Amino acid sequence: MSLHAQLSPEALAILRSRQRNSTISSIIIALLVVVLVGVLLLLILLPSVDNFTPEIVSYQSGVEEENKVKKKIMNHAVERKPSSPSSSMARVIASNSVSNIAIPVPDETVPTESVDFGNGEDFGDGWGDGDGWGTGGGATFFGDSIGGDRILYVIDYSASMNGDRQRLMRVELAKSVMHLSAGKKFQLIFFAGPAWVAGNDLKMQGKKGAVVKGKGGHKFDWKCGGGAGGWSTAGKVQKPEWLDATDSVVKKSDKLIKSHRLIWGTNWENPLAMAFRMDPLPNAIIFMTDGLAPGNPEAVAEKYGKLARKNGVVINAIALMEPKAAKAMEALSRGSGGKFSLIGANGKKVDPKKAPKKAPKKPAPKGKGKKKK
Repeated sequence: MSLHAQLSPEALAILRSRQRNSTISSIIIALLVVVLVGVLLLLILLPSVDNFTPEIVSYQSGVEEENKVKKKIMNHAVERKPSSPSSSMARVIASNSVSNIAIPVPDETVPTESVDFGNGEDFGDGWGDGDGWGTGGGATFFGDSIGGDRILYVIDYSASMNGDRQRLMRVELAKSVMHLSAGKKFQLIFFAGPAWVAGNDLKMQGKKGAVVKGKGGHKFDWKCGGGAGGWSTAGKVQKPEWLDATDSVVKKSDKLIKSHRLIWGTNWENPLAMAFRMDPLPNAIIFMTDGLAPGNPEAVAEKYGKLARKNGVVINAIALMEPKAAKAMEALSRGSGGKFSLIGANGKKVDPKKAPKKAPKKPAPKGKGKKKK
């Protein structure tokens, strides 16, 4: 016989209430555990997110003015010492400040420029006292100032320049070159029948032709078809290069001006054509001759006067002791907007209208005088 305990209805109600509370608590705990496990898995499995700050770009209308910085340019050129002038001129020393010391000014002046050059009858030691050249006042030629940074001298070295003509020419040309300012570029083209750059080796082949040996050993042939003006190139033509007006180059040019011999022939077109083959072209051309070009010199003058004006080149034309060349030379200079000058035997300008119709007699070259009967 077994014994069975019987619970009272109150006890059963309490027991059931506790069972229900336990069940609810278990379910809540299980749910919390599931949520916690899910959060942990999310933190482990999901990739990390990079935090970045976005770059903000703004645009502003309008353009601000650029502040231009002026760069100072240093001039490294060596200042040249003053050379001895060919004429004795009075110098006046002026000052903007008051001084207790009075400086006397000489009253005597010698306006006539000397045409003597060197020692004795030939060309000698030249000018200058050693190291420097020029006075910084700017280059001139027979009193006319020369503008521009590229200056070309086209000078007649024909045999007819013998005597006073070559003295005037060599003195004035050397003086002009020596007064070129530092930073200028220049070149010397000499001409007679053929045309060549100063310093080239020129070998005449009688009156039939010539050979010019230029820079780098390049050769340029010339031929003469007849007469002093019948010269023309035979093959490759010469293209001169610019020189810098440094002390050493100026000194060398001065020696060439004084030492180069005169040769036979007269032709204006050859040197002018050479001048317009230069690159870049000159700003100013000094063209000087003592005679007319054979054929039609006025046509040559008008041709190159127009070419000069078209390219912005100014030609100053100088007729040296030759009134007959005045009309053509004036056409050459006027066509380019330059100046024309007729220079007399004293080295001064002469009014073409008042000049004598006949030029001073040109002395015969040495060794070519009249034959004895």
